[in-house]
This record gives sequence, C-alpha cells and structure tokens, in this order.
Amino acid sequence: MKRKKRKLKYKNILIIVVVFVLLLSIPKMFRKKEEKPLELADIKDTFVGKKIGVLNEYVNKNKLILEKEYEYSREYEKDYIIKINNEKNIVKVVLSKGKLSDDVYKEKGVNELGKVPIMMYHGIVNTTENKYTGGNVDKDGYNRTSDAFRKDLEFYYNNGYRMIRLKDYVDGIVDVDLGYSPIILTFDDGNKNNFNVLGRNPDGSLKIDPNCAVGILEEFKKTHPDMHVTATFFLMAGLFNQSEYNQEILDFLINNGYDIGNHTTIHPDFTKIDTMKTQEVVGKMYQKLDDVLKDKYVKIIALPFGSPYKKTHENFPFIVKGEYNGYSYETEALLRVGWEPELSPYDKDFDKMFLKRCRAYDNNGKEFDIEMVFKNLEKTRYVSDGDKKMVVVKKDDINKVNTNYSNFLTY
Repeated sequence: MKRKKRKLKYKNILIIVVVFVLLLSIPKMFRKKEEKPLELADIKDTFVGKKIGVLNEYVNKNKLILEKEYEYSREYEKDYIIKINNEKNIVKVVLSKGKLSDDVYKEKGVNELGKVPIMMYHGIVNTTENKYTGGNVDKDGYNRTSDAFRKDLEFYYNNGYRMIRLKDYVDGIVDVDLGYSPIILTFDDGNKNNFNVLGRNPDGSLKIDPNCAVGILEEFKKTHPDMHVTATFFLMAGLFNQSEYNQEILDFLINNGYDIGNHTTIHPDFTKIDTMKTQEVVGKMYQKLDDVLKDKYVKIIALPFGSPYKKTHENFPFIVKGEYNGYSYETEALLRVGWEPELSPYDKDFDKMFLKRCRAYDNNGKEFDIEMVFKNLEKTRYVSDGDKKMVVVKKDDINKVNTNYSNFLTY
C-alpha cells in the first residue's frame, strides 16, 4: 500500500514539473524571434534602390551609426540609395542628389572634350635658396623646390583638379567625379630627389625623405584622399640612382598606385643619332624594365629633350617599334616636352603618339608657365560627368567626338 502511495506521489511530482516547464516555455513560444543585423550582401540586396527612410528604421533599431554622402545618379531619383557598405557598427551610404540631366550638366559645366594638363616635372629640390623666378631652382625651371611642389599640389586641388593615371588617359579612361577635371603628373630622369631613401624604418621598410617628390606626394595622399594621388616616373638605366634600394623603390611605387615608364638608357637627342642607336637606347631600356618590373611598367616613352620634334623624322618609327639584340618592343604612347594642355582622349584629333606636356615652372604668367596654363584652362578645361563609361559633350561639339566612342550623350 505504501509502495502504491509512493508511486502516486512521484507521478504527481513529475506531472507538476512537466506543467511547470510548459508554463515557462509558453512566453518563449510567443516571443518574437530576435533579429540579427544583416550581412553586407543582404544589406545591399535589401536597401540599394530604396528610399533612405527604410534604412533609417533599420539603423535605429540595431543602434548603428549612419554616415551619408551624396552624388548625382543616372538611375535613381533624389534620396534613393545608390551604394551601401558597413564596417562593424557603421553603415556608410551614398544617396542620390537626383538624376543627371541637361540642367545638371550645364550647372557643372561638363565638357568631356575639354583639355587635359599633363604636368612635366624633373627634380624636386629641398632648398630655400633659389635665385630664379618663383619655385624654379634652375634658369629654365626644370627643377622645382620642395615647397613650390607642395604649393603646386594645393593649387591643383583647390582649383578642382583630380589626378588620373597617364596610362588610363592614353586608354580613354577618365575616372573623375562630376564637375572636376583630370590632371596628370609625370617626372623625367629618375632623379634621386624623386624618391630619396634615408635608410630604413624600425620595421625594415624604406625611410622616405619627406621632402622628395614621393615623400610629398605620399603626405598629400593622406591629407587629400579624394585627390587620388598618382604619377608616372620615366627612368633611364640608373633607375633612381640608388643601387641598394632601386628594386624596393620600384616595388613601392607600383604597389602604391604609381607607374614607371621609359626615358631611354642614356637620354639622347634623337635628331643626333642613327636608327640603329635609336633602337639600342629604346630597346635596351625596355629590356631593363622587363628585368625589374616584368609586365608591371607602362610602355610609354617620355622623349628626351622632346626630340625628334616631328613625326616625319627617320628615327620616329624606330622609337615606336623596333628590335635590339633579338629583343622586340612596341611603344603605346609618346610624350613630348610640350608647352600646353592636351586634347581629350575622346577628341577625334587626339594623338597618343605625340602628346604635349606642360612644364611645371614659374615665369610671371608668361610662356606657358603654371599660371598661364591654368588661366587658359579656365574656359577650355575638361570637366567630368562623373561616369568613366559615358562621354558627355555639348551638342555643338558632336562632330569633334572620336568615332571609336559610341557611348556618349549630348546636351
């Protein structure tokens, strides 16, 4: 009898426990499942193309930080989400300022048949003792003081210019934000003061002189990230004339958005040598670049002294294409020691095999110095539509467009 009562007692206890557990689980059954923040791919799929209000709700609910930028769009109306990204608790979003239209192009002065300055530098010298005009270190202004170079960069930036790669320009790719203008920087000769190594940092990396060209460019890159700092360095046989560091210098430049081109082995005047010597100084330099930067340099030549001065010169075809000691080469573009900005790559008269450059020097606003060049550009400059895949030109200029480009709009 006692055993029966004991069994009944245990059974009752078991029933009470089960009921208790069920009672505890009932709220969980009806409780709304906690939502986890979306992954990046889900965020893009969920919010791109939607109005910002939808994202605001998500951000507030998940206690995230929202950072906004604005740009015009070809697809979305005002306040619609164009791009989105997230980093930890920060959601970064690009919102449409409205659809691009003729009115926007007129307001921004879009002109993708405008002229592009290719600035020609040589040495950047850290000195305050210059007896010549402005920032010129030598009489002809081929070398510039470090402080003058810093001011040049600020001047370009403040006047609405943004850097692009020379190679992109040659290939017809101009990736600049709406309303801004492209500018290209080049350096000839491979002077030590273009990339001066002061030794090594504690981590073993190169210690770059802050007053050499690359030191100044790298500092400017940090303070002006939207400038998209880049440049092309045209080298001779000595490269940067620092044998201990040359390879590391080249690797640094390539890995940090710069380009290397051909300035021949010995800087000859092409009007004073024969076709065999021409192929030697060009081909031998290409061969050297192959050895140190296989497939990582640009096949562009900056012509020493700007010679030959005419494409009809007998040496010209051999600068473009030739052979030296069984090594064949072919050049994609040639730079002169010119004086004024070049045509848009979309202009039917654009000639990548004979491009003019602007000497970066001071001459009181005369003879195509920096002041004169940019004053002339005020009404003729290339102004971007913000879309590297589309060419936008004024209706009156339609006949000037290179027929190789079919993806263009007129306004």
